[in-house]
Amino acid sequence: MTKISIAIFISGRGSNMTSLIEAAKQPDCPFQVVLVCSNKKSAAGLQVAQAENIETKVVDYKNLGKDNAEKELDMACQAHGVQLICLAGFMKLVSPAFVEKWRSKILNIHPSLLPKHPGLTPHEDVLAAGDTESGCTVHYVDEGMDTGDIIEQARVPVEVDDTPATLAKRVLKEEHKLYPKVVAQVARNC
Repeated sequence: MTKISIAIFISGRGSNMTSLIEAAKQPDCPFQVVLVCSNKKSAAGLQVAQAENIETKVVDYKNLGKDNAEKELDMACQAHGVQLICLAGFMKLVSPAFVEKWRSKILNIHPSLLPKHPGLTPHEDVLAAGDTESGCTVHYVDEGMDTGDIIEQARVPVEVDDTPATLAKRVLKEEHKLYPKVVAQVARNC
């Protein structure tokens, strides 16, 4: 089987990145992780990727500026033959120009049932809204924040005593199952 090459963009510990790396080790997995990029050199996920002998790249948005940082990301992806980019806790919005260049080739996982509760505080927003369920969404990235076409979702109940942290923990378990499954589905159609 020919495996497509994916890049994962992270900003932190990379737990969803790790779930993708683990999935890629399975013989029937249709993708391989060839590159992990981060906008933070302190991102713990970089060490995880390096321990797995996956090439890593840190792109300093602060010093380079967004346009140049995205050029660096694009060049790194092209140099590694990347066919699909998976955002996994990457805390930067990619520009419309980057989206256009990689149209239908960038996925993101978000910890809410989009289109409800986009942005940075989904668990707090779910609880404030009194929702009875939450979950996670894998979607294509477009020019907006968490507005791209939804591919698939997983749901979890909201418990009466939930805090943002307890809800986040339950949702994250579903993220770790859903993201590799959806990435594999998309990879088979690349």
